[in-house]
Amino acid sequence: MTDQKTYNVLFLCTGNSARSILAEAILSKLGKGRFNSYSAGSMPKGEPHPQALKLLKSLGYETASFRSKSWDEFAQAGAPKLDFIFTVCDNAAGEVCPVWPGQPMTAHWGVPDPAAETGSDAEIAAAFAETYRLMNNRISAFVNLPLESIDRLSLTNRLKEIHKEADA
Repeated sequence: MTDQKTYNVLFLCTGNSARSILAEAILSKLGKGRFNSYSAGSMPKGEPHPQALKLLKSLGYETASFRSKSWDEFAQAGAPKLDFIFTVCDNAAGEVCPVWPGQPMTAHWGVPDPAAETGSDAEIAAAFAETYRLMNNRISAFVNLPLESIDRLSLTNRLKEIHKEADA
């Protein structure tokens, strides 16, 4: 029996209240046992968006442990060594990030911010559902990559391609 590596993955966004929280939840479920999933923000809102939690609860996720936190937590001594970092919003992709020990693989998987939706309750719920769908597609493709047998350059290219291909 071979011991399989467990990968640490961080999803970054500015507010860490919607997109990155959804991504953390999805990877925790789809990658259980193979991935540890985290999320953080450069300017955390302080709490997850209520609609993000409502959607996750409706899909059977346990939401009590989700919290909005700063990416500084993951750049400090004693933080998990990160293998992958995904930015899920345009703001976080363009910001100066902390220096991440261990040179984790990075990719930008930006999606529109459902928390910025200003329509009716149904339109807001639809925006969150669409964000969930996009992130679920990308994360499903990610967890199915042959991480143990792919070289770093090929993996970098696949991570970038996932952003385009998984949305189709």
